Amino acid sequence: MAVHPTIIEREPQPYVAIGGAVPMHELAKVADRMGDVFAYLAVRGAEPAGAPFFKYDVIDMDNLLEVEVGVPLAVPVPGEGPVTAGVLPAGRYATVTHVGHPDELLGVTGELLAWADAQGLVFDKVDTPRGERWACRLELYETDPAVEPDMHKWSTTLAFKLLG
Repeated sequence: MAVHPTIIEREPQPYVAIGGAVPMHELAKVADRMGDVFAYLAVRGAEPAGAPFFKYDVIDMDNLLEVEVGVPLAVPVPGEGPVTAGVLPAGRYATVTHVGHPDELLGVTGELLAWADAQGLVFDKVDTPRGERWACRLELYETDPAVEPDMHKWSTTLAFKLLG
């Protein structure tokens, strides 16, 4: 990893998102809805309070991922239709920031998980029949593609909630 993992405290954060259940190779179907989330906020005059994100709720790499594409807010906005409102939970998070192509995130994720295991850290997740259900597992997309179109220069922060 170019940047070493750290542990941070996050406060609760309201957000709105659009979610879906897709196999890994169809993740773009959910990602493509991010524009709809921003359009929803624009109509309501609501401003983002941070980087847009993917929130992985349930992970079964061999079957389906239940994932949301969302935007954090300073002030809660109600959901409507496919847009849901929620709160990212407060707590301790293992984090790492990666600069590079998003295709590299699977490897970076594996390294973060291995680092946490070596540190004796336990993530806030449970096994279910549909896969691992995470309390909060985020990919925060820090780079605006309109400003930096070169995906190899994008900055993405992984933030995975720890138990306790």
